[in-house]
Amino acid sequence: MKKIFDGFALAVSMLSIVPFFKVHDFYKGINGYAVMFYPLVGFLLGLLLFGFYTLLSPYFPHFHLAVIIFSLWVLLTGALHLDGLSDTVDGLFVPKERALEVMKDPHNGGMGMTFGAVFLILKASSLMALDAFYLLPVVMLLSRLIIVFAIFKYPYVSPNGMSTLAKEELTQTQLLTAFGYSLFVVYLFDAWLLFIAAFVTLFVIKSFFMKRYGGFTGDIYGFSIEVVELILLNCIIVGLI
Repeated sequence: MKKIFDGFALAVSMLSIVPFFKVHDFYKGINGYAVMFYPLVGFLLGLLLFGFYTLLSPYFPHFHLAVIIFSLWVLLTGALHLDGLSDTVDGLFVPKERALEVMKDPHNGGMGMTFGAVFLILKASSLMALDAFYLLPVVMLLSRLIIVFAIFKYPYVSPNGMSTLAKEELTQTQLLTAFGYSLFVVYLFDAWLLFIAAFVTLFVIKSFFMKRYGGFTGDIYGFSIEVVELILLNCIIVGLI
């Protein structure tokens, strides 16, 4: 039971800035449990954002409130996945032999900053056009569920890091547990089209990066989360759910 709780605490500390859980202790035995809880943490973060939206909606116009929710989204997640997106983009603009080295550089390159800024504008605009804010928990759950699947299924090409431990320790039972509670949420929200869209997006991303690098890195996981979130938001906007 302690390993399960520590795994949940690690997942919260990795995917958010919630101070109580800032442990980042990757000791052996809890990393698979941490990955198992990724979708749950995403769902809880989405609930928190929807709670803020519900609380503030009587006092602010929709346009301004959407910007507030977008800002909270970035702050609550510590811009972790945005950093992965920027680093991944930087890696695409150098020869693939140097890409992993460039992606590990703590300084963002010009292309990463440019594409990151464009992405932020698109995501903010998507929230401004969104009416169904109650689906934010589902969006954030599914964007992290696809990472659980990617960690379990696809090669990890970086030689070290938390994701290496996660891949080594993530069991089929933990994978199925993550899928089980995630599918229950999808069923409750009748969000099957979003579920399909999330995995179609993952398979497209996988096809590209498997060909370029032979697998995933931590930055590519962050890139995948951000891209899936943006696509799911726009699926909702155009009426897929």
